Amino acid sequence: MRHAGLGKYRVISGTDQYVVEAKAQAQRAEWESRYQQILEKERDKQRQSQMKQNAKARLERGKIELQDKVDEAEERTKEAQEALSASRTILLSAIQRQTTVGWDKLKRHEPFSKPKPEPPRYLEYPAEPQLNDARYLEAVGQLPPRPERSDPKYQVSLTFLDKVVKSRLEQKAQAVEQAYLADYTAWQEKCQQVETENQRLVEELLESDHSDWEKAVEKAKAKNERLYAESVAEVEKWNEESQEHQKEIEKENASVDERKAKYQSLQAAGVEDYNEMVLANSEYPDTFPDDFELGYTPETKILIVDYSLPAPQQLPRLKEVKYVKSKDNFIESFISEIESNKLYDEVLYQICLRALHELFQADTANALAAISFNGWVKSIDKATGNETNGCVLSVLAQVNEFQAIKLESVDPKVCFKALKGIGSSKLHSLTPVAPVLTISREDRRFVASHEIVSRLNEGTNLAAMDWEDFEHLIRQLFEQEFKQAGGEVKITQASRDGGVDAVAFDPDVIRGGKTVIQAKRYTNTVGVSAVRDLYGTVLNEGASKGILVTTSDYGPDSYEFAKGKPLVLLSGANLLNLLEKHGHKAKIDLKEAKIILGEHVR
Repeated sequence: MRHAGLGKYRVISGTDQYVVEAKAQAQRAEWESRYQQILEKERDKQRQSQMKQNAKARLERGKIELQDKVDEAEERTKEAQEALSASRTILLSAIQRQTTVGWDKLKRHEPFSKPKPEPPRYLEYPAEPQLNDARYLEAVGQLPPRPERSDPKYQVSLTFLDKVVKSRLEQKAQAVEQAYLADYTAWQEKCQQVETENQRLVEELLESDHSDWEKAVEKAKAKNERLYAESVAEVEKWNEESQEHQKEIEKENASVDERKAKYQSLQAAGVEDYNEMVLANSEYPDTFPDDFELGYTPETKILIVDYSLPAPQQLPRLKEVKYVKSKDNFIESFISEIESNKLYDEVLYQICLRALHELFQADTANALAAISFNGWVKSIDKATGNETNGCVLSVLAQVNEFQAIKLESVDPKVCFKALKGIGSSKLHSLTPVAPVLTISREDRRFVASHEIVSRLNEGTNLAAMDWEDFEHLIRQLFEQEFKQAGGEVKITQASRDGGVDAVAFDPDVIRGGKTVIQAKRYTNTVGVSAVRDLYGTVLNEGASKGILVTTSDYGPDSYEFAKGKPLVLLSGANLLNLLEKHGHKAKIDLKEAKIILGEHVR
């Protein structure tokens, strides 16, 4: 892992993908938090710088006071003193802090972040048209007014004769009654006509509106059914994703539980993982390196720690800042070289004791009988100008002996010497010492090889050779190739899983490094998937190169994929040439090999 902003580099390794990824995520979060703090400080400095610029502008206008720069000098002095004080109290600051870490920190507990789909907003169905709707009442024609007997036209007008002659009165009354009855009958007929017409009109409007209503209902129903189906599909997809998220979390957390069980049962990988978390959680100044490597031996219960210590230039030296009015500038003063060297030695002894304290204190499984701490410093060799990495102090501390020490009262250097620690009397000289114990670099995958190459002759068909013998042959061949430059080649356990078949180590500082080798005793063309697998292995192994060797050949897509990548594809013809280069002869007959191996021959 690298963090460009902090300039940090760290290798995180392990045999469990989820645990390694979880540790990497935790480290990334810790680095990012630290980086954000630095950025905030930088922003504060920028703000202060802007304030200074503004102050300078005011000064040019004669409006600034001397106290502003005096205060700035005091603030910078305070920061310098705090940095020096923090360096002198690295050990004491950690004694009261609990260093035990929980495996739960490696687990994932976040809920599924995607919100559950909201229910759809269904369309409302329109109201069915009714006869009593106002629309129809407004559309019908009005009935004519009803004849009323009280109307003047239906009243008898009497004259003098009418009053005298009774028969005249009766005739007039009869005539008026007949007129009223005629008008009433005509009115009834007219009402009947209007009502009939209204009935027809309303029925036509209602029929038309009902047809439109049915169409609108069908359209809304179809839309709602589609919304429902889409909603069901979205919910089902969400449920599947949620369940998959939960399964992934459970799988990763189960892996962490497995690692925890390995720690509690004192298996090497589990103990190393746990103590790696302990050291990773220990906070130091940002200028200090953040790199270490652990090795644990269950049989002896000894943990070996190779710890990267800060170089002398990574410690603070600024002591005081003063503002000189007469010169209008700031004068910085630093601790003397003697003080700086003394501080450096104190810091290294404190880091050593602090790491031992944190590891022993956090040992909840009683896995540590002793800890061997090796402090390494990367520096520039003044004689050659090259970067070197030397062990400057080493100590083996027994748990009972160390826990009896009252760290808050000790002199770090005297305590280190009392623990029989090894180191120069002047650590700042960076004089290398031999570590008390060293981490075994042996890859457990490596196994002893057996002789194959000497059995070869011109009649040996490599394509029909036993696949495990073929892998040993490749190892021996590349061992001859690499040993010319002082390299070493080791073969891994036979697994036929497409992983690493052999590993070559080249010590050359320019072209050297780790090369992973895969052997494919194929009778058919090697597909591009094998080349992709090799590239993935190169990345996973942290190798500088990958070599794929086959008895057949590669397709165009394989060569295309390998372009621009640190991959070398050796075909059967290349293999025979390499064998001949080292004085061996054999043959590759793919048809014969297919018959021998019982494969289909085209």
